[in-house]
Amino acid sequence: MVNVVAESSATLDRDRTANDPIIAAIDIGTNSVHMVIVRIVADLPAFSIIAREKATVRLGDRDPLTGNLTPEAILRALGALKRCQEVAKSLNAQQIFAVATSAVREAPNGHEFVRSIETELGLAVNIISGQEEARRIYLGVLSGVEFNNTPHIIIDIGGGSTELILGDSHEPRTLSSTKIGAVRLTAEFLPINPISDRSIDYLKAFVRGQLERAIDEIKANLQPGELPKMVGTSGTIETLAAVLNIDKNGQVPDRIHGFKIQLSELRNLIDRLRKMTVAERTTIEGISDRRSEIIVAGAVILQEAMSMLGLKSLSVCERSLREGVVVDWMLAQGLIEDRLKYQGSIRERSTLKIAGKYGVDLPHSQRVAELALSLFDQTHGQIHNWDKSIRQLLWSAAILHNSGHFVSHDAHHKHSYYLIRYGELLGFTESEIDLIANVARYHRKSPPKKKHQNLQNLTKEQRSIVSQLSAILRVAVALDRRRIGAIKDVSLNCNLATRECHLTFFPTDPADACVLECWSLDYKKPIFETEFNLKLSTTKG
Repeated sequence: MVNVVAESSATLDRDRTANDPIIAAIDIGTNSVHMVIVRIVADLPAFSIIAREKATVRLGDRDPLTGNLTPEAILRALGALKRCQEVAKSLNAQQIFAVATSAVREAPNGHEFVRSIETELGLAVNIISGQEEARRIYLGVLSGVEFNNTPHIIIDIGGGSTELILGDSHEPRTLSSTKIGAVRLTAEFLPINPISDRSIDYLKAFVRGQLERAIDEIKANLQPGELPKMVGTSGTIETLAAVLNIDKNGQVPDRIHGFKIQLSELRNLIDRLRKMTVAERTTIEGISDRRSEIIVAGAVILQEAMSMLGLKSLSVCERSLREGVVVDWMLAQGLIEDRLKYQGSIRERSTLKIAGKYGVDLPHSQRVAELALSLFDQTHGQIHNWDKSIRQLLWSAAILHNSGHFVSHDAHHKHSYYLIRYGELLGFTESEIDLIANVARYHRKSPPKKKHQNLQNLTKEQRSIVSQLSAILRVAVALDRRRIGAIKDVSLNCNLATRECHLTFFPTDPADACVLECWSLDYKKPIFETEFNLKLSTTKG
């Protein structure tokens, strides 16, 4: 089985590269900002890596009292992102996709930081959840490693979190993100160098405790007789591989991809590094000045994970989150049609999984979703101009709008918001999940109001999306009031000159007057009318 995305540009047709799109993917991490610029060759499908950029910004050095990103770190990050933009522009990148991970998603001022990036640089940044980060890491690794139908355990050690994934050639079986990272643990446990026996032992015990749940989940999802292989990715692991390679071969290789790290060698290296000062570590070839400060904590995370999994070696992969962002874009564009095709439906499958988890009345929700999408499509270009990506959010909100019944019937729309917001939907960014949750939350009772706490982190445009999609969803919910599919279809005609819309509904049973649906629609339509500044009338077709 060939890789769906190939890095070697030698396989690309030089005569057509001018027409192939160039995109950039930026990972705003706890320790560093990374960017990869790639050329997409859709008909292979493949991408070739044109350039990589990296800057250490240490967003993880947050204010110890408030947890906020510090002004100094924000300035470093803004400078790094501006340079990334300039490089991407110089290489003719048509689009730049940026994601932010643990440091930004955990900081109280993380959303404010993201807004400042958009204001100052015009760069949209999506904050992604830990599980979504793990999923995209899986995609990135799968694009560069041939799994050969063998389960692989992927570990990515960042500055603020560690992702552990069990996956095969088809899909990830487990996705976890644990709040232990090289920067975070160094600050909490290793402020003094050299590191004492007591400190290192305490750190190891803490790491084991934090990893236990993720490791147990991986073991539970391995089939009897399966022997998984392990893949490591991230700057920490690449640095460890470089140092071990120098020890063996006397030099850093041109590429670290595929290099194997043995657990026994890793243990010896940790014992050697932790007895040094930071200044002494910087003299070791392969370890940068900034990496020397955090390398021991990152190495301990790797050592304990391998020990707990009972694995003696792992292979290094140079692809990770940012390449996963590229693959995810290719999936969204429908460019991948072979072994990763299944991943292209991740949003739908994840939404339905959450619906099943919370006992949603799926036939009812699917009817509501169909009606909502029909209304969305018929009014597109007339009373709204939202694109297909927003349409997808409406569908997910419609499927999950009643999930709050899992908690209680009373105020279930508010419970739906929290279950969706924190339900770990995959395939969506944090802001998209926030939009889905808010659209579901406002399918009944009061309309969205700026003073509502759950709307505080939304931009003006995002609040408009919530207001308009939830108004459409209210109408769709009313049209299935009895939850029996009484109305099979609708036709909506709008006259913008008179600000009037006429909705014709077609009953499943021609003899059914749909009295309850009509009553419910009359009750719910005022918010729709106010939001779109029109009058809505109805007749039976």
